[in-house]
Amino acid sequence: MEFLTNDKLVIVGAAGMIGSNMAQTAIMMGLSSNLCLYDVFSPEGVAEEMRQCGFDHVNITATTNAEEAFKDAKYIISSGGAPRKEGMTREDLLAGNAAVAKELGENIKKYCPDVKHVVIIFNPADITGLVTLLYSGLKPNQLTTLAALDSSRLQSALAKHFGIAQYKVENCCTFGGHGEQMAVFASPVTIDGTPLLDIIGTGKKVNGVELTTEQWDEMKKAVNQGGAAIIKLRGRSSFQSPAYMSVEMIAAAMGGKDFRWPAGCYVASEKYHHIMMAMPSCITADGVYTKIVTGTPEEMADLEKSYGHLCALRDQVIGMGILPKIEDWGKVNPYMA
Repeated sequence: MEFLTNDKLVIVGAAGMIGSNMAQTAIMMGLSSNLCLYDVFSPEGVAEEMRQCGFDHVNITATTNAEEAFKDAKYIISSGGAPRKEGMTREDLLAGNAAVAKELGENIKKYCPDVKHVVIIFNPADITGLVTLLYSGLKPNQLTTLAALDSSRLQSALAKHFGIAQYKVENCCTFGGHGEQMAVFASPVTIDGTPLLDIIGTGKKVNGVELTTEQWDEMKKAVNQGGAAIIKLRGRSSFQSPAYMSVEMIAAAMGGKDFRWPAGCYVASEKYHHIMMAMPSCITADGVYTKIVTGTPEEMADLEKSYGHLCALRDQVIGMGILPKIEDWGKVNPYMA
């Protein structure tokens, strides 16, 4: 079996549903021959199941010891925070998971400062990613967060509405926060080759179906609440989709195929700064690189609101004492001065 790399890949939170799915997906996609499963709860059962799958070309280790897990790690995916439950928003997990993120960053700095790329997916991912980045000492382009689910949920919703295959719905993207304050963009989207903006509220049909302005507004709300919908449908938070998406992200960082969805990236521009947020991006073996966001005036106004919401969450974490004041970030991580 051929692998993208023989470098050590660590899956944090491997005993959970997301983590165990990440482990299986990473092996099936041929990411690394060196896989370490780490959790504060023993992940040995997951490791044993992976071995019993017959994945006999992979060295699988399992540990509850942080030093053993992170030592010599070159790639990390972390789902190691508390899961979201019914009735909760991502923001309800803020305090506890921000503290988990701080410890993760400190472990990276202590045990694997030469790590090449880290993907953070535990909620609220924009903030937990920011906290991890600061305390890890990594360069901003070495860490990304999962934001793609919002865009794939938009693609799924549009495909179902028009009764067409998902691949015929292209360039779906949401930017800003990974939460109910996300900015849903219609302007880049095409439906079987037709620009979505030419369809919404115009009476134009694709596959015999139109999309009214009211239907589009309802669809955006449904996409915003896509995670909550999964909890109602399955009785637990999403695990298969975040597992697959995060493995695709780390695969791109290993030099694999391009990641085609927006990623959560650290932004330090004149307009948006000192925050992690979903951006048009490209993940490569050299890191993640962001592109300029373009959209209609209404879309850019929604993005501004989403950015403001993220800044408020960040400031809450600063108020908790988990993050220092922004002007002191450079003392903790020189790359974020």
